[in-house]
Amino acid sequence: MDFAGAYSADNLKFLLDGLYITLIVAFVSIILSFVIGCVIGVIRYAEIPVLSPVMFYLVELIRNLPLLLIIFFVRFALPEVGIKMSLITAAIVALTIFEAAMIAEIVRGGLTSIDKGQIEAARSSGLSSFQTLWHIVLPQGLRRMIPPLVSQFISLLKDTSLAVVISLPELMHNANIVIGHSYSYAIPTLLLAALIYFTVNYMLSVVSRKLENKAV
Repeated sequence: MDFAGAYSADNLKFLLDGLYITLIVAFVSIILSFVIGCVIGVIRYAEIPVLSPVMFYLVELIRNLPLLLIIFFVRFALPEVGIKMSLITAAIVALTIFEAAMIAEIVRGGLTSIDKGQIEAARSSGLSSFQTLWHIVLPQGLRRMIPPLVSQFISLLKDTSLAVVISLPELMHNANIVIGHSYSYAIPTLLLAALIYFTVNYMLSVVSRKLENKAV
């Protein structure tokens, strides 16, 4: 084990460059998948004729596919029909598609957990279906969604490592290159990568607990 060689200035900078790509891909994917997932989750909760059943089958299809398959499809299949993307864009699109389906189920579950009595009381007081959803159901549902949502975001950040298969220069991709220079770098490099993932995900967990405590 060569810690000194593995942690040389050049190698550390290279790993941090990979971390930067990981965080960019994760951050953009989290934002997009949250927005799309919320929209789909609300549509499924609202039981809109035709649209809700379509969203149900779409979500179920995506949730039961391996993320790796979706990454390969976006990167290698879409260009065959003229849809070409950069590596980073392909990774973001694949992660967003997969995570949006997961988040849609979290949102739908959070909304359906609200007591029906509150909904009936709101409707009887003169609020429309949309007003009831916006003012009564969503605020309470979102508070209940915080823990599972953050857990899903943590999974998303870890799932960025799967983009190594399309040579996205993220953290694990760069770690593999460092290890390729010398097998004596393997344990030090993987330990550092593990520490980085743990630190980032632990920070997300801390933020989640604080948000949950404020929401109570």
